[in-house]
Amino acid sequence: MELLSVENPVFRVYLIAVALTVLKVMGQGWMTVYRMMRAKTGWASPEDLRPGLYNPAPDPSQLDLSDYVDRSRRMHRNDLENIPAFWAVGFAFVAIGPPLWLAQLLMYGFVAARALHALAYATRQSHELRSVFYTVGSLIVMAMAVQVLVAVVTFAG
Repeated sequence: MELLSVENPVFRVYLIAVALTVLKVMGQGWMTVYRMMRAKTGWASPEDLRPGLYNPAPDPSQLDLSDYVDRSRRMHRNDLENIPAFWAVGFAFVAIGPPLWLAQLLMYGFVAARALHALAYATRQSHELRSVFYTVGSLIVMAMAVQVLVAVVTFAG
């Protein structure tokens, strides 16, 4: 069985976790666009005020800050600050051949932590609650990175 094959159950776990987190990142971008169109404000750039098919009668107020829109934008930025590190270290983690149960715990744990973080953010929960989910996800990524380092150093030494 090759490591990077769907025959490898650890790689399958990684592929599922990556697919789910890609959908989260891309979906959050679409959520921001939806909110901008719905609120007709919170647009990002001055050139967005040029008349077009979706904005035939632009108004300068469309550039006003909108928490409704900006909340989604902040969620997206947070995803982009955290999820790519998981993609990278997850791939390296697969390469060291961890036990399936550990891959499932860590990778699905990360996906769950990001989903709960998004839910807490979207429902305006406190920073303290959001930080719990952020911390869980962050610690998972760091634990995977440490395990990769230990495996590589142990192999090389």
